[in-house]
Amino acid sequence: MELIVREPAVAGMFYPEDRLQLEAEVMACLQSNPSQNQLSAPLNPRCPKALIVPHAGYVYSGGVAARAYNLLRPCADRIRRVVLLGPAHRVPLQGMALPGCDQFSTPLGLVTIDQQAVAQLRDCAEVQEYPLAHAQEHSLEVQLPFLQTLLGEFTLIPIVVGHCRSEVVAEVLECLWGGEETLIVISTDLSHFHAYQDAQHLDRSTSELICQLQEPLMGEQACGCYPLNGLLRELKYRQMNVELLELKNSGDTVGSRDRVVGYGAYAAF
Repeated sequence: MELIVREPAVAGMFYPEDRLQLEAEVMACLQSNPSQNQLSAPLNPRCPKALIVPHAGYVYSGGVAARAYNLLRPCADRIRRVVLLGPAHRVPLQGMALPGCDQFSTPLGLVTIDQQAVAQLRDCAEVQEYPLAHAQEHSLEVQLPFLQTLLGEFTLIPIVVGHCRSEVVAEVLECLWGGEETLIVISTDLSHFHAYQDAQHLDRSTSELICQLQEPLMGEQACGCYPLNGLLRELKYRQMNVELLELKNSGDTVGSRDRVVGYGAYAAF
């Protein structure tokens, strides 16, 4: 039976569509923003259970995302599965959407969907197979080249999250939590289209709430508030900590400072 592949939707827009150019850009992002682990070379570096990363074009937010992804270097050989949640930008969505495919494709190759996990989720409340929610969605796709570069081979559970109660998202995360072989990634930007200093103030306040595991966050604070709220609820239940790694906006990278988008990188330990 022929495999169903979700083809890249934003290659050539959010990141390069040429494989060699993409490899070079991902590596440039990673090398430009090493984690503290790399700088201090601790004997027992910490490995995160979850990352919260932005999803704009790489020229805007790739460096911020890289700060979080670099934490995976010491534990990359242990991570075999990634649970990836992001918001729905393209289609109205109630609940959560699975892609209904076998693989995701990027210019760096194919990533196989964990069908056993997908089967588990079919019994979860507010989870459906809805390929249209994934077809043009960038929030998950832009994370894959970083994961492919650092982890090599892994399986993927990609979930687009629409309007959804945090406890329902938390139940899905509980179902998929696993052990050290499973990494959870939440894809979200922060505030949108405020003046530079206003955005700095708003995003600092949002970051404090994230690090305090305070939910619910709203859409004006983080476009991925629905998956993020679910993670914060689950982390609070498990008495885990979230650390802010970096906080910037598009005015700090290549954008105008008149109307900026906020980007934060965080890790849960």
